[in-house]
Amino acid sequence: MTPPVLVRSFLDHVIVERGLSPNTAAGYRRDLDHYLAHLERAGVTDAEAITPQHITAFAADLAGRFAPSSVARAVAAVRSLHRFAVTETITSTDPAVEVKPPKLPQRLPKALPVDQVQRLLDTPDTSTVTGLRDAALLELLYGTGARVSEIVDLDVDDLTAPLEGAGGLRLIGKGNKERIVPLGSYARAAVEAWLVRGRPVWAAKTTAGPPSLLLNSRGNPLTRQLAHAVLARAGEAAELPVTISPHTLRHSYATHLLDGGADVRVVQELLGHASVTTTQLYTLVTVDHLREVYLSAHPRAR
Repeated sequence: MTPPVLVRSFLDHVIVERGLSPNTAAGYRRDLDHYLAHLERAGVTDAEAITPQHITAFAADLAGRFAPSSVARAVAAVRSLHRFAVTETITSTDPAVEVKPPKLPQRLPKALPVDQVQRLLDTPDTSTVTGLRDAALLELLYGTGARVSEIVDLDVDDLTAPLEGAGGLRLIGKGNKERIVPLGSYARAAVEAWLVRGRPVWAAKTTAGPPSLLLNSRGNPLTRQLAHAVLARAGEAAELPVTISPHTLRHSYATHLLDGGADVRVVQELLGHASVTTTQLYTLVTVDHLREVYLSAHPRAR
């Protein structure tokens, strides 16, 4: 089998069999396109002929052009590709099994202080339809800790209970895994205002598409790109000292929960992390915060 055919078979597998999101599948495709180009330059036309040296050379080539995190992601994609090829008996050996992605320095997630989050949430002008939509988006991101893709994919029916009660959201996360997260009173109020006073105005502009919860001004589903733009605009309006993204609010949600005494296993479930190890990164953030407070406040700390 040629490498391009192998890659197509693998991508079909991860989308159909493993249920990976379109965004994750697109990431695999980009990384494996780089790999195919490398193999073509090396004159490799048969997947069975790929050696560990080809993969090591591929990683070295990427290391000269991309950040370590990008190299690690690409090597992980190549390892998954060859593991699939052996599992499906397309090839007899796995040339990537001994090739390890580069180790990355542990990066702690950045969270906003509570007062800066409050300034951000106060920026939308809720006397306008755009402001109602933006307020709902911001409150949902911070109030649930959801990924931006999970929020923009929401339908109205994903509200699991009447908004005046203790409702929640049905989210579809990575690997097509479903979870229910609680919806606090501020997020419920923002969503209700959007549904009553904002969404009907824009929804009337089109009859096409699914009943998405959040819309753009043409009545179409809100995109990830526009959600990022809304956050950037709100961050500027709030005069925050850092550039923010939807993930900033996810980090802030987790950090503030842990600061408030939430159990790390509960936060893991709320965030939809497959491993508690990922969630434990946030506990390091709170320890750093405690250390800063101690050093600045205790008379015998220094």
